[in-house]
Amino acid sequence: MEEALLGGKEEEKWKLTWNGFGEELKKVSYMALPMVAVSVSQYLLQVISVMMVGHLGELALSGIAIGSSFTNVTGFSFIFGMAGALETLCGQAYGAQQYQKFGTYTYCSIICLIPVCIPICFLWIFMDKLLVLMGQDPEIAMVAGRYAIWLIPALFAYPFLQSLIRYFQCQGLTLPLFLSSSAALCLHIPLCWTLLYKTKLGIIGAALSIGLSLWFNVILLGTYMSYSSLCEKSRALIFNHIFLIIKEFFSYGLPSAVMVCLEWWSFELLILLSGLLPNSMLETSVLSVCLTITSLHFFVPYGISAAASTRVSNELGAGNPQAAQLSVIVAMVIAAIEPLVVAIVLFCCRYDFGYLFSNEKEIVNYVAEMIPLLCISVLMDSLQAVLSGVSRGTGWQHIGAYVNLGAYYLVGVPVAAVLCFGLNLRGKGLWMGILAGSTVQASLLALVTGITNWQKQARNARERILEGSITAKNESA
Repeated sequence: MEEALLGGKEEEKWKLTWNGFGEELKKVSYMALPMVAVSVSQYLLQVISVMMVGHLGELALSGIAIGSSFTNVTGFSFIFGMAGALETLCGQAYGAQQYQKFGTYTYCSIICLIPVCIPICFLWIFMDKLLVLMGQDPEIAMVAGRYAIWLIPALFAYPFLQSLIRYFQCQGLTLPLFLSSSAALCLHIPLCWTLLYKTKLGIIGAALSIGLSLWFNVILLGTYMSYSSLCEKSRALIFNHIFLIIKEFFSYGLPSAVMVCLEWWSFELLILLSGLLPNSMLETSVLSVCLTITSLHFFVPYGISAAASTRVSNELGAGNPQAAQLSVIVAMVIAAIEPLVVAIVLFCCRYDFGYLFSNEKEIVNYVAEMIPLLCISVLMDSLQAVLSGVSRGTGWQHIGAYVNLGAYYLVGVPVAAVLCFGLNLRGKGLWMGILAGSTVQASLLALVTGITNWQKQARNARERILEGSITAKNESA
């Protein structure tokens, strides 16, 4: 019985051979490349708004920068993290060919995440007062608060968008995601310009344009889901089934959100600590350049991570543990090679790279000093991103949350503070601390992945999905 459950002789084809490796490499690459484009398109929505607002003046730019950071930390990151539960639930259900349950998980995610937005709204409404209490300039706080209030429509689009992205991702339907996100970006550019300059709405127009672009993306994906024959088996909606799995969704969603937020917040804390240094303007500027470089690169391993998560969850749900293990190996090979190429390019261009961001010689030289550390960060970030994707596909979000807590808040931030202020290494010390955190994170996740019993994981995934389906049928009867 167990042999049948896990695929039996079918697993022979998943043994590690060059042909098998090549086939899996094609599958992972085919999914990863569009997911990189999707994440870049979504990231550019806010970047373009910030760039256009920057031409309105220094106050507007400072306000929207603070507002974007605050809304990302307190809202978007949490919704994004909770939707990560679907990478386990939907991915494994799709692999097990439980298509109705696959769709039910998606609807459940939307229904559960919408109420989560309500307390976040109140936080954003009073953002200006909170920023003043935190010591921020009242004028900047007022601009940031106004921006956040008009960004609330974008917040309510996020549960739909992130759930639908996981819905298509877990089926390997990356083309609709690529086309819809590209269309939303193409709409956003003229829309933001029109609302900003032609209607004289200023930062309000920047916020509204983001919301309208996100809702446009949602409508495109929802329309495709409703009418495409590829989604026919999974789009049926049965309300009473949704309420049966709410607890299951939160059991994966909350640890997933904690996992994402703990890592995200640690980098925001890095910028805050840099503001306490004697030459804070220089230190903050250089660290912002470093964060920009690593953030832009992170979209590549995130695409690989999404592909790895989908492949692992699909194969575990299908009862193919060796196939899941092969997917992990392939993804890790890509995650090791790609950042090495990037690191070599960065290191070779280290004395000129800073000129992309500033003409100030002091900043350019400081960036050149930081780039050797950035090269190591690029590698560690790539490895930990893909390993995090494996953990989401397997359903280890709770382990990932503990790993991130220990890596960044017991190691990364304390080491950063000691090196920066105790040993007077300034910005280098801060970056070394965060690098130590990401190294610990990657090492612990690699250890967990290395000792995994994939046969047991596949058996658990199949049993959980099939047991849930039987429960749903009994409730319907």
